[in-house]
Amino acid sequence: MTSDLDEYPEFLSFRTANRKSDTQEVAPAIAPVHSESPDEQLDTLYAELSAALADELLTQVRTLTPQQFEILVVQLLVAMGYGGSVRDAGQALGRSGDNGIDGVVKQDPLGLDKVYVQAKQWANNVGSQEVRNFSGSLTYHKASKGVLITTAGFSSSATDTARQIGNIILIGGDTLAELMIQYGVGVITRSTYLVKKIDSNFFEGI
Repeated sequence: MTSDLDEYPEFLSFRTANRKSDTQEVAPAIAPVHSESPDEQLDTLYAELSAALADELLTQVRTLTPQQFEILVVQLLVAMGYGGSVRDAGQALGRSGDNGIDGVVKQDPLGLDKVYVQAKQWANNVGSQEVRNFSGSLTYHKASKGVLITTAGFSSSATDTARQIGNIILIGGDTLAELMIQYGVGVITRSTYLVKKIDSNFFEGI
């Protein structure tokens, strides 16, 4: 006997849909499979965070005034072990030049060896001509070592020129940001996590 409800198309559609849902199997949820170990995932995440920080840091450095950039370079050199102190390094540096600073800092606290520094707060890559000019400045000041720092990068010809000259170190924007992170200049530690593992020696000695 047909139910009175069967006379309504809406009810027939509803009952048909329910029958289909009853016969359908629900596919089990598949957990994502990670090809990396937890340690490798942490290393990957740390690398991503460091890269993002370096980009943000370099963007901040490029907004500095030439005078602020001078202070930054001094503090970085001191943090790396040059100049002895910020005051010593600051006294050793000369006046600000065009888009950067030129000066001499002590390579050791006693000042037995010195490094001539040229910094260029540029948006475009430094070319080979600037490297040759810097080499001429080293000869004029009778300096045996030089560091050329820029917020941009270096052309391939500039890199080749510095390699041929032999006594000039080039520090581009990416390396500058990495050094600032490494030596704690312009950055702070937000969080510290201790990752521990099983001490096999402890259990073997029980």
